[in-house]
Amino acid sequence: MTAPAAPPVWAPPVADPVPRGLCTDCGVSRTSTPGDCGVACQFIAPDYPGLEARVHGRARDPARPDELFFGPHRRMLRASLAPPRPGAQWTGIATRIAERLLETGAVDAVLTMAPHPDDPWRPVPVLVTEAAGMAQCRGMRMGYAPLLALLEPARAAGHRRVAVIGIPCQVHALRALEQRLGFDRLFVVGTPCSDNTTTENFHQFLSLLSDDPGSITYLEFRADYHVELRFRDGRRRAIPFLQLPISKLPPDFFPLTCRTCVDYTNVLADITVGYMAGSGEQWLLVRNERGEDLLALLGDELRTASLGSAGRRQGAVRGFIKNVALAAGGLPVRAMPGWLRPLMGWLMPRIGPRGLEFARARVEMKAAETVLHLRRQHPRRLRSMVPRHVWDLVAPYGLVPAPEELPHASGNETPRRASRKQPK
Repeated sequence: MTAPAAPPVWAPPVADPVPRGLCTDCGVSRTSTPGDCGVACQFIAPDYPGLEARVHGRARDPARPDELFFGPHRRMLRASLAPPRPGAQWTGIATRIAERLLETGAVDAVLTMAPHPDDPWRPVPVLVTEAAGMAQCRGMRMGYAPLLALLEPARAAGHRRVAVIGIPCQVHALRALEQRLGFDRLFVVGTPCSDNTTTENFHQFLSLLSDDPGSITYLEFRADYHVELRFRDGRRRAIPFLQLPISKLPPDFFPLTCRTCVDYTNVLADITVGYMAGSGEQWLLVRNERGEDLLALLGDELRTASLGSAGRRQGAVRGFIKNVALAAGGLPVRAMPGWLRPLMGWLMPRIGPRGLEFARARVEMKAAETVLHLRRQHPRRLRSMVPRHVWDLVAPYGLVPAPEELPHASGNETPRRASRKQPK
């Protein structure tokens, strides 16, 4: 008997999660086989070299230095849609790709996030089966959302050709389980992610940024060292990073999972749609042939340009590492006096790392943060959670693995002591 047709945007009910440590609730624990977390979870024993080779046909190429930072890719672009889509976080590239997949019949359904009816910031996992439904999914949500819990409803509804728009921990689990899912076709559009929090915590953050947080409709951390806010009445406000009220947030505002994430750039997606190296536009990493096919769907709607790079990242990364070490397990602290922050907020977009150098800096910061927090809170997990390339990223800053911290020798992971060479 054929299952009843799903509505154009469908948020099927999902089970409660199985409580686990170091969990971002990707949704696997809510399925009928919660034990799959043991092989799927990014925070247990990820095998990035093996998964990269299976998904992209190869692991990172040492002859292409940026692959150490960003993972395997065919090319990187600066891009924007013309015209930008209303309600999009940037210009709408990720959701437009999904629209085109549905318009052309390349997929039957898209698994992604939509806003909760009672809270536009709260993400709700949905199945979208008609292109027009993707307009409801534009924009940024903040909070944990069990996207992969919808894999079983998708299959039960008869969908065999699907696309997934997800963040790194969701995409890692998806790729780890991909071969047993039985889909005829799977496209993965990834968005970068480094720090998530609960929706409730995010509302607390908004309340520190504005006297009227309920009127904020948009928030984005930009590559020019500012957070941009947009308000319901059309106002816009840009706040320099150095003037954010970070010290007023609780130490556990960002969970340990996000402070120990080794995949900022979503390396297992077919195409990554982000911003860090975009210099005011979006940054695309086309990773494999499927990623090329996804990009081609946009045709003349997409404007592209070469990426730029400027400034030097090493000083900023060293300062970040020092702050993380001083924070004693909480949020990074800044000892900079208040009178100096406006000046530095003005200087950083002009002299700090920009473009690809900004993206490299953020990846190195996340790598160092992972090592420091695991050493402090879960030292035994370093061996299983930290891939070889992460040690290579942090070695120039004096973070060198002890023998017991090195990855197990298996597959593409060959333990070798990282270089102690310092960055210039």
